[in-house]
Amino acid sequence: MMAAIRVAVVDDHPLFREGVIRSLGEIDGFDIVAEGGSTDEALRIVDQICPDVMLMDISMPGNGLEAVAGALEACPDLKIIMLTVSEANDDIAGALKLGARGYVLKGVGSRALADIIRTVSGGESYLSPSLSARLLAGLSKEREVSAKQNLMAELTEREQEVLNLVASGLSNKRIALELDLHEKTVKHHMTRILSKLKVSNRTEAALAMRDATESRLMA
Repeated sequence: MMAAIRVAVVDDHPLFREGVIRSLGEIDGFDIVAEGGSTDEALRIVDQICPDVMLMDISMPGNGLEAVAGALEACPDLKIIMLTVSEANDDIAGALKLGARGYVLKGVGSRALADIIRTVSGGESYLSPSLSARLLAGLSKEREVSAKQNLMAELTEREQEVLNLVASGLSNKRIALELDLHEKTVKHHMTRILSKLKVSNRTEAALAMRDATESRLMA
């Protein structure tokens, strides 16, 4: 007979915490060894007991994410599963980067949670499917924006001036007057801009510049 998985539950909402403990207690194969409601209590539990798996909320006193690295430093074999309502990509990516092995939303059923705990305890990672799709979409968007920034960096200073004026809605003729250039020269710059940015028209070029600028300001 396999030994029961030793589980600690850390969440600052007593009713939710008690519900999780009661549900897992009714399923064979789990031994609830500790409970807590804050980052400090999570670290104390790890220091004193070092359970096999710890279910931990993010939104609790001390911030659950802050506890992940400290808990794993004190107990490297610990498997941490974030059990939370947060669907933010930053929280998901942050938890996984810090070393959490699972990320699950609180709406999960008790049997499904039990299966997830067994999966993570066995050495695998788990991320709720809906969150996985969202995270991948976010990463894909980040890569797309990064690629646009890299392409934008290939523009010469003059080409950037032309593109800025294009984004302002000016025609080639008006741009030529603004920059004291021949209209034919502006057309030549636009051809090179479209080629470098891998877009087919002025509107797409202006949008690429806007996306790259916005992401740079948000970084």
